[in-house]
Amino acid sequence: MEDDEKVKNEALQIIGQYHSLPRLIVFDLDYTLWPYYCECCFEDSTPYLYQQAKGILYALKEKQIDVAIASRSPTPEIARTFLENLGIKSMFVAEEIFSSWTHKTEHFQRIHRRTGIPFNSMLFFDDEDRNIQAVSKMGVTSIYVSNGVNLGALRQGLLEFSQKSESPRRVKRN
Repeated sequence: MEDDEKVKNEALQIIGQYHSLPRLIVFDLDYTLWPYYCECCFEDSTPYLYQQAKGILYALKEKQIDVAIASRSPTPEIARTFLENLGIKSMFVAEEIFSSWTHKTEHFQRIHRRTGIPFNSMLFFDDEDRNIQAVSKMGVTSIYVSNGVNLGALRQGLLEFSQKSESPRRVKRN
């Protein structure tokens, strides 16, 4: 297991390289923050995160970047219990955990209503391409992760967010 403090420090260095940062970073749960489907577990199962996830969350908290959850889990009670047992539940400003066929667009509408943060000020990590595609169309910088959130994904996400927000706005000319 990598040391959470070491990962946190590396994440802080990565975050420090960008002037333009998201106001909110949204994470999926299953196969993004943790390597399993929580509906295949019991509430008394022992949850665990991907190796670098906790250090990244601590770095975001230290940099005062809000974090939220968008999960299509059919077992929200198990997911919330796991977040509590992992000691990270209080880190999230919004938890939208419910079963849905909307590719998480409804999750993001609710997160936006709850936080007031515009979609173009959000960064999203998920392991399902269909969610990435749908949420990207809303204006959210969305990053596909195949092996959970890690420092490489964080770097890619912050780079894409920065490039998107710093690119000059196209002005319509008559």
